[in-house]
Amino acid sequence: MFKKILIANRGEIALRVIRACRELGIRTVAIHSEVDGESLHVRFADEHVCVGPAEGGLSYRNIPNVLSAAEITGVDAIHPGYGFLAENAHFAEVCESIGITFIGPSSEHIALLSDKSQARAHMKKHGIPVLPGSDGEIEDPKACLAMAKKLGFPVIVKASAGGGGRGMRVVWHEEDLEQAVDSAQLEALTAFGHGGVYLERFFEDPRHIEFQVMADHEGQVVHFHERDCSIQRRYQKVIEESPSPALDEALRKKMGQVAVQVMKSVKYRNAGTVEFLMDETGKFYFMEVNTRIQVEHAVTEMVTGVDLIKEQIKIAAGQGLSYRQKDIQLLGHAIECRINAEDPDRLTPCPGSVTKFSPPGGPGIRVDTAMDTTGVVSPFYDSMIAKLIAYGRDRGEALARMRRGLDEFVIEGIKTNISLHRKILDHPDFQKGPVSTRFLDRLLTLQSL
Repeated sequence: MFKKILIANRGEIALRVIRACRELGIRTVAIHSEVDGESLHVRFADEHVCVGPAEGGLSYRNIPNVLSAAEITGVDAIHPGYGFLAENAHFAEVCESIGITFIGPSSEHIALLSDKSQARAHMKKHGIPVLPGSDGEIEDPKACLAMAKKLGFPVIVKASAGGGGRGMRVVWHEEDLEQAVDSAQLEALTAFGHGGVYLERFFEDPRHIEFQVMADHEGQVVHFHERDCSIQRRYQKVIEESPSPALDEALRKKMGQVAVQVMKSVKYRNAGTVEFLMDETGKFYFMEVNTRIQVEHAVTEMVTGVDLIKEQIKIAAGQGLSYRQKDIQLLGHAIECRINAEDPDRLTPCPGSVTKFSPPGGPGIRVDTAMDTTGVVSPFYDSMIAKLIAYGRDRGEALARMRRGLDEFVIEGIKTNISLHRKILDHPDFQKGPVSTRFLDRLLTLQSL
């Protein structure tokens, strides 16, 4: 087992990793920017190192500075969390080359699966159902138009190196295709350093279903069942839950088997998430693999009782999986609301000083946050303040506890999206379950009329 781990991240995920390390008896090193020196993750770690100014590119994504911090503190592993360097193949490769364990998949897996068009081609070759679309990146405008006509409008333009909704454009009409491709390529180049894009058929009302997967060095792969992430805005997840109201046992089993097949086809190791789109008939298609732990991992932990971060660390240290598929049972229901510093009317980030922070509690409530009784939401980083997770014996109890949790949550000094979560939970369609990835956009459109 590792003796000391550096957490190459900040906020609630850094704190989450520190807590897992403490239970495993592992010392921790926190890195921080100049504005994060008094943050909770810094105070909880055994050691800490400043890695640069506030801007993420000069601190948390600054590979030489992060590795220097790892070397001077003598760590034997780095946990990247999510975001920042978590899916940076170059960073993982450098860690491998200098003998520091990267707690995640290999650099080769990250490189293969982070290229969405390359991943599509691989899955198609191995018989995985993929969304109808182009084979590889689109370069020739005429070929692009021909493919779009073959697929049928609407289509979606996606960045090969994309994520978080960037480099994506939905095209409803033929005359808008060229401009959409150009703008997607430019955005992708700016965001990811690679402007390659590809086409897929656009499904108007799909559900977004993802399976949490873990794999070890011995080739053992298990899934921890699904999360339904259909409540999203601009391709950013807002609410996640498990199990999905849209899946029965037969479909759950089938999708889980395909998720395991995806990971076995690339000989994956450590934690990952296989994401699918599912249409109204229950037909599902591979979308992508996220080669890291995700924001919503807490939902899975609540319904399976498995500490996914500890499992990640053990696998990275060379241990085999602690569980076989038959051991992993879905127990009850969990829902997660992402509490963001956000103006609920303008839907824009609302950074600033938090003058009062009082999270909810009681039966079935979990709050993952790095906010203390007061604090600052910096404009330099993601606007998420906390993750509120409610657990119940069934979906009805989980919803009731989530409503209670939202009502009890007190955050003063800045605006938050708590009121938006209440509206979503009170909507009849969400309560009954028949929602799609366009549910929230439609709700917000009606709200603005």
